[in-house]
Amino acid sequence: MTKIEKIVLSYSGGLDTSIILKWLQETYGCEVVTFTADLGQGEELEPARAKAEMSGVKDIRIVDLREEFVRDFVFPMLRANALYEGQYLLGSSIARPLIAKHLVGIAREVGADAVAHGATGKGNDQIRFELAVNALDPSIRVIAPWRQWTIRSRMQLLEYAEKHRILVPSDKRGEAPFSIDANLLHTSTEGKILENPAEVAPDHVYQRTVDPIDAPDAPEIITIGFERGDPISVNGKAVTPAALLTELNGLGGRHGVGRLDLVENRFIGMKSRGIYETPGGTILLAAHRGIESITLDRAAAHLKDEIMPRYAELIYNGFWFAPEREMLQALIDHSQAFVSGEVTLRLYKGSASVISRASPCSLYSADLVTFEESAIAFDHHDAEGFIRLNGLRLRSLAARNGR
Repeated sequence: MTKIEKIVLSYSGGLDTSIILKWLQETYGCEVVTFTADLGQGEELEPARAKAEMSGVKDIRIVDLREEFVRDFVFPMLRANALYEGQYLLGSSIARPLIAKHLVGIAREVGADAVAHGATGKGNDQIRFELAVNALDPSIRVIAPWRQWTIRSRMQLLEYAEKHRILVPSDKRGEAPFSIDANLLHTSTEGKILENPAEVAPDHVYQRTVDPIDAPDAPEIITIGFERGDPISVNGKAVTPAALLTELNGLGGRHGVGRLDLVENRFIGMKSRGIYETPGGTILLAAHRGIESITLDRAAAHLKDEIMPRYAELIYNGFWFAPEREMLQALIDHSQAFVSGEVTLRLYKGSASVISRASPCSLYSADLVTFEESAIAFDHHDAEGFIRLNGLRLRSLAARNGR
């Protein structure tokens, strides 16, 4: 085994990374620096610091990345209206390149020759972390304990924790817990009963949203302002990116918006079932498409829809820092030059519905589409030639086929 002098560990303070911290110290006999990213996961992060201190860590990094996360990762992705397999808003996927970016940055700062993560050998996150590190600094070694150690089950993790006197929360004992990932954009829950897609997810799985059945009986009307494709205000009040998403999470969660029970195709080759909650992101997706509907040219909008699945797949598969994603981003960002204005939505019983939209850059012309007399000259006879030219090949086919 190549000698490792210092490791930077992506550390949450949970069961897996607490055990990984001890395992790294024992296996490599070197200093481990812990890095905990505050992405708005809604948890108190100081316990992570305390647990790292108890494990003898001298250099503990807890970094508030909420604004950077939303501004530089979530918003660019939302400009594309990105959905993986038509449904998933990529809440976990989009967080990994940011974490990897700071892992690499800290490793360079402290002179570490390796970084480590707690992703399993079956999942997508190992790929996302490591592809990002490859792109940012291929000289840094990546350590993935789940692919190296002999631990193969949650029970063995608990036994290791017991042996090394690692604090385990009471709800981690006995039955394995759900696997939960959370940040400002979403929460995802996997494992236990959810591993059977035929089973209905229990109510206690949901953390950010009320059951739409129990949501308020009265709808709530909100207005979101956009500038060049990015949301900038809620109900006329300008707010920072992280504050905006936080507020929309609260509004959407109260009305049961953004729940998704999904069986997805992992990049590594298996299907998995997860419960996702993305209240603010669901509202923003609807609102962004609403403002684009009046500000984007038809062909530009259709081209965006054509490339969106490829763009979303690149993020899902871990290629955020790849040149093809950056090329697509340049195209998407160029399309947003006139995507400015306001969208009003109705939140009600699990839905976020656009009910009005307005923009100083609108391409919509009431004079053109009106059923009444128009101030803009439009010769209805022009449509006859348009239809005949578009029907030419159809008439040729019909003649050949004997219809």
